[in-house]
Amino acid sequence: MKIDFVKYQGTGNDFVMLDNMSGEYDSLTTQQVQFLCDRKLGIGADGLIKLSVDDSADFYVDYFNADGSKSFCGNGARCSIHFANAIGLIDSKTRFNAIDGIHHGEIEDGLVRLEMLDVDKITHIEDDFFVDTGSPHYVRRTDGNDDDIVTFGKKIRYSESFKKEGVNVNYLIENSKSRVRVETYERGVEDETLSCGTGVTACGLIQMSKYPEIDRLEVETKGGTLYVEATQNSNGGFENIWLIGPATSVFHGTIKL
Repeated sequence: MKIDFVKYQGTGNDFVMLDNMSGEYDSLTTQQVQFLCDRKLGIGADGLIKLSVDDSADFYVDYFNADGSKSFCGNGARCSIHFANAIGLIDSKTRFNAIDGIHHGEIEDGLVRLEMLDVDKITHIEDDFFVDTGSPHYVRRTDGNDDDIVTFGKKIRYSESFKKEGVNVNYLIENSKSRVRVETYERGVEDETLSCGTGVTACGLIQMSKYPEIDRLEVETKGGTLYVEATQNSNGGFENIWLIGPATSVFHGTIKL
């Protein structure tokens, strides 16, 4: 099989993007996804995304982690919006479907805005937090002097509580009320990534729950800067959640399987 692909990155979170609107890549296997994402033997990426036909929306974002497992990916969804615009599927606004449901998105002033699903609650686990933002996230506030995120991430991800389904693990470092730094260990990649959109969103909501007067947050990751906007409701949950940042086409090519 010949694969025509475009390599994308969103603040360092990188993806193999496939136009699957004709269904030609429906038969990709888990092993083939793993090969395409392999940084030594394949193209190399944190994940692979197929844009496919969806009767209820402009397209379906079919996201695979580097190990072939499926989840929702915030940066991947943002890159998908940019890719859909580049191949003529949409103009500046879209309504698309994904594993966790319908999302809206738009391209504005060179940035891609992704509307996340509402979050009903933030769960406390002793002094830490758990938030599901389309993917599950464990978050610890830190001053930056803890173990590196890979060591800590593996400890939590493979603990008795999470080893079966897996969990993403984050450090949240507060620089100011409206500006934080986030480091993320991602399940499925099983390593630190330069950025994680759902992790940034989870940490952003935790910061906003601490400072209810904040409705827009700047988030620094190792791959660049993202922004989170949200409205906190009277029940302690969040709605009108937006993840905002750049999405960049890096290169395109062809590879044979």
